Amino acid sequence: MTIHYIAASRLPTPWATFTMHGFEDEATGKEHIALTLGDIASVDPVLCRVHSECLTGDALFSTRCDCGYQLQEALKRIAEEGRGILLYLRQEGRGIGLLNKIRAYHLQDEGADTVEANERLGFAADLRNYDLCIPILNHLGINSLRLMTNNPRKVAALNKAGINVVERLPLTIGLTCQNEQYLSTKVGKLGHMMTLSDFISPKLPMLESDPATI
Repeated sequence: MTIHYIAASRLPTPWATFTMHGFEDEATGKEHIALTLGDIASVDPVLCRVHSECLTGDALFSTRCDCGYQLQEALKRIAEEGRGILLYLRQEGRGIGLLNKIRAYHLQDEGADTVEANERLGFAADLRNYDLCIPILNHLGINSLRLMTNNPRKVAALNKAGINVVERLPLTIGLTCQNEQYLSTKVGKLGHMMTLSDFISPKLPMLESDPATI
């Protein structure tokens, strides 16, 4: 797998001013970014979030998933610590793409859960590839992580590829009345390491009202 580094720039956000690093996957043409803060190249493990693109949750404030809440919580935690990295990977819909994700949402509207919807469309439950993290992390001089995730597959994939995940930190934010079944499916069918009772009420800073009440 060949990932090319393209450029870096400042990225001011509500939480901190990050450095945004751009990368391109030669095989697919997809563009990925890493947001970094502080001295990430030191020997100490780096606080990290590996986040797959979710246009509906990250940009359109969807409450049918927890993606946007997780993204913002991860940036907040990195800012509070003063050091960390967020990898933003262009793997929409667990790898099926945006238009197929809309098709999957339609099936969910008719009663399918998130895994059943993907399978009815002919896809596996999760097609994401975490190997592309490795050349990005290597470029940035990072070899050990404190990973913010509920997904054991991310931990296993990074460890298998030679990145030492020394600690897993849960991200239990984003439970709404619209995504309770979705989160339950993550636990029951995808093996995510969380329980719904662990979740705290979400609040996106760009919204005036609490999405949990929408």
